[in-house]
Order: sequence, then C-alpha cells, then structure tokens
Amino acid sequence: MTNEASRPDRDADPPASGRADEPTPPPAVAGGKRMLRPLLLVAFVIYVADLVTKVLAVHYIDPADPISIIGDTVTLTLVRNPGAAFSMATGMTWLLTLVAVAVVIGVVRIGRTLKSGWWALGLALVLGGALGNLTDRIFRSPGPLQGHVVDFVSVGWWPVFNVADSAIVCGAILLVALTVFGVEPDGGTAKAGGRTAEASGDTRKETRQ
Repeated sequence: MTNEASRPDRDADPPASGRADEPTPPPAVAGGKRMLRPLLLVAFVIYVADLVTKVLAVHYIDPADPISIIGDTVTLTLVRNPGAAFSMATGMTWLLTLVAVAVVIGVVRIGRTLKSGWWALGLALVLGGALGNLTDRIFRSPGPLQGHVVDFVSVGWWPVFNVADSAIVCGAILLVALTVFGVEPDGGTAKAGGRTAEASGDTRKETRQ
C-alpha cells in the first residue's frame, strides 16, 4: 500500500506562469504608457493662452493707464520686458533666447521617455511657458533673438508677469516637489522601489528556509 503522506503536495507546486517571489512592478511602470502626447497637448494649451492674452494686453492696455482689478493691489499694467521672468537678467535677451531654445529641446527629449503623469504636467507647464516667451523674443521688437516679452499682470510688490511666467514657475515648483518626494519620471517612487527590493529579499530567504 502506498503511503498517502509520502506523496508530494501538488498544491504546493509554484504556478508555471511565474515565480511567486518576483516583485510586482508599480502600476505606472507596468502600464508602460508614454506621456509625450499629453505633455505636448497641455504645453500647447498654455502656449495658446499666453499668446492670446498677450495680444489682448497689447491691444487694450495703455502702458500709461493701468487697468485696476482690485484697487492698486492687482492691476493690468503693460510692460515690455527685455529680461527673464519677473524682469530679471535684463540686457541678456539673446542669451535668454538661446537658453529657452535649449529648454524646449531638453523637455521634448525627456518627454519621450516619461511614464509619470505628474512629471509630464510639470514639464508641460515649463515647455508651454518657455515657448510663449520664446515667441516674443523671436518675433517682437526690437528684433529676432532680442524681442521684449509682454508682461501685463501686476500683483502688489511682485514684479509684473504673464501667463508664461506663471506656468514656468508653477512647473518648476512641481518638478522640485516630485524630486523631493522621490517620484520618478518612470512612474515609480524611489522609496517604494527600496521597500519592494527589501520585501523581495525577505521572501526569497523564507522560501530557502
């Protein structure tokens, strides 16, 4: 008679489809969805909003007669800015133009490998803003690569800015926050990755025992 207890337990065999101790990849990585198209779409919306508001500002705002929104605290004041965001680095227009071109190229290249929606949003804000101000530097007076950017929003003591400036600053803040909290461009997290690797090692040890 065959001893039933000596037979191997078929239920204990690992499934043929894969090993039980292999870590499951994060959902964003497993999905493998590229974010370049949404990134470009959001950047285009920012660019159009910046372009339209600048055209309206030039047409309706008299530089000598600001439009009051909330008393003297918030006004629409038309300013031609030769510098960077918030009127910084004036006198370096041509260099800022080249920097903007480099930023646009860099964001598009990075965007081709993105899988994180938050990273795509941050880079889209930066890209849309950079394109908006770059258009001014190329096509507005006094000439190509030296054009002055149209700023028109004045809030208290803050330097006059536009939609592009706001998008660039918000995008930069978001990217810094994602870096601080360990959110990776591929959709995973640095801390979660470390915990997954540690849990995987513990599982393998238990399996060997």
